[in-house]
Amino acid sequence: MRWNRGRSVAELCTDLAEAIDRQDEGAAQRAFKDIVGQVERADAAALTEALVALRPALAEVPLGNGAPLAALAGGLVEAGGDPASALDVLALRVAAGLEQASRFPALAGTEVDPPTDGESARAIVERVAEAGGLDLDEASQITQAWFTVNEWIPALLLPLQQKAGRAALPHRQRLIEAASVAPDEIADAHWLLGLLLVLDDEPLVVVHRPSEAVFLVTMSGVGDNFQLHTLLADALVGGGHLPGEPPQPSWVAAASDGPLQPPRPIHGQFNLVDAGGKWIWNEGRPVDIEPVAGRRIIVLDPPPYDRSWNVGRVYPLMRPEVRLDAVLPPDQAAAWLRLISPAKSPTGDRPGPM
Repeated sequence: MRWNRGRSVAELCTDLAEAIDRQDEGAAQRAFKDIVGQVERADAAALTEALVALRPALAEVPLGNGAPLAALAGGLVEAGGDPASALDVLALRVAAGLEQASRFPALAGTEVDPPTDGESARAIVERVAEAGGLDLDEASQITQAWFTVNEWIPALLLPLQQKAGRAALPHRQRLIEAASVAPDEIADAHWLLGLLLVLDDEPLVVVHRPSEAVFLVTMSGVGDNFQLHTLLADALVGGGHLPGEPPQPSWVAAASDGPLQPPRPIHGQFNLVDAGGKWIWNEGRPVDIEPVAGRRIIVLDPPPYDRSWNVGRVYPLMRPEVRLDAVLPPDQAAAWLRLISPAKSPTGDRPGPM
């Protein structure tokens, strides 16, 4: 086949899918090279058309062969394509792949080397089939998922760092359940789960205990409580609503859209606790804060010791928003103040590293 530079990105994506389907490595490499050249010049409409063209192949290609197509879909979204164009297909493939991969350790263990040729692949499939009393087709799907689903996950990590992508995501609960139980060996499942649990347009009530000031805040796109801590300090201390030293601009940039690691460590200004007095550990996520009276309540106490961290956010491409909506007058603030309890002593429930 002759590769014409005048071909659209969508046509080249179709050619790539066909080359992968017939396992023509040379044709696939040529198509991919031409796609890269076209993507740099394509507008959002052309990129979205290309994503639509990829849908049938993404849905039908065996999981073990389709990782390059999934990666291409993620790249088209990153370049400006509409994330909703292939999100449903990718969500289904990744969810099913995680579910299948989670079955592999019980059947074959986690120390199995990846197959290097058809013979070694057949040996693993037969081992899985025998251990589970499965037919070879089902055993093959489990084996493919174990070795390749992690290569599909980045195709979701890119669009889910966009608010529009998170809003458009179907099958969220199935993905959450599958990612929650994925074996540690599927490393990117952890990062996928974090994005699936991100809250958008979430109303918060923030109480500054020392002054009894109460703020209404809306939060979107915050990956962990380290990031939330910094952005709350910026909105409230940096905004002149609370006393204290505002976070340095480099800290705020690291927590929003600047370099991830500022020149000096980020320092915490508060101790965050929930309405019941339980510590809100920075290592956790905002979704872990249990709502009270329909809102997640964050109480700001003085820090009991100096806290510092080096990285401002966990998802480099996700743009957060922590917006101050209102400073409540004393009569309205009193209703929320009645719901909060004194801070408790920290216990052994600190989350592990993100």
